[in-house]
Amino acid sequence: MSFFLAVLTGGLLSGVMYALVALGFVLIYKASGVLNFAQGSMLLFAALTYVSLVERGLPVWLAVLVTLLALILLGSAIERFVLRPLIGRPSIVLFMATLGVSYFIEGASQLVWGSDVHALSLGISDSPVSLGGVLVSRLDLVAAAVAGVLVTVLALFFQYTPAGLAFRAVADDQRAALAIGLRLTRIWALVWAVAGGVALVAGLLWGARLGVQFSLSLVVLRALPVLVLGGFGSIPGAIAGGLLIGAAEKLAQVYLGDVLGNGIESWFAYVLALVVLLIRPNGLFGGGATQRV
Repeated sequence: MSFFLAVLTGGLLSGVMYALVALGFVLIYKASGVLNFAQGSMLLFAALTYVSLVERGLPVWLAVLVTLLALILLGSAIERFVLRPLIGRPSIVLFMATLGVSYFIEGASQLVWGSDVHALSLGISDSPVSLGGVLVSRLDLVAAAVAGVLVTVLALFFQYTPAGLAFRAVADDQRAALAIGLRLTRIWALVWAVAGGVALVAGLLWGARLGVQFSLSLVVLRALPVLVLGGFGSIPGAIAGGLLIGAAEKLAQVYLGDVLGNGIESWFAYVLALVVLLIRPNGLFGGGATQRV
């Protein structure tokens, strides 16, 4: 039983890391209906910018602040100069635009920061710590705590602030939001800025775990099953989906690896997502489309 709990706990903590990446997707998709494939590149840009500034002697707090400002400007620029001119175009056009932005960010990052692999240290040891008799990574525990704080802050922001209420109105019905005088472009710019902040947190944590290298942007692929499982427009779904995917991967690797192959952890989440798509196309926590006539 203790072994099962150890595997389950490790999977849940890994799922938190997936959920952090998925959050950026959900925020933008919920507000504008755009599947932002550039989220992985924004994560990479955040990690590269931070580690490069620290290597050049900036204090950690200042490097975080400058990186956050850079991500806010980057997200606002993507919304203003790429997506805003494409309003009203088919969803596939918007998706391809974000795909192009992703490659542009990666190329520009390589041009500015170089292609060397960097070690990113947050001052947190990755040594195991006992939690109720179960050994878990200290870094994973910190990541889970940070994710919990981030989700709480976002929930309070969208629930109680005027900007958050405006965001929820736009997410529920864009035409009704326009009718009562809300400015969609301003709200979308705000959402992209918030998504940049989420990319900063995810980039630092993933960079500390994997190192800062250009393959870091591929972490975005690990978030896709999370989005399918939890629903593209649900913030709680992103968290729950991440936890479910993380736990399912680890349990499948341990208990089914001998039968289905040791590489099961790399594809099991996608099979699970496919099954969910066949049963609930909107995800476990996503609502069905509402038609107004």
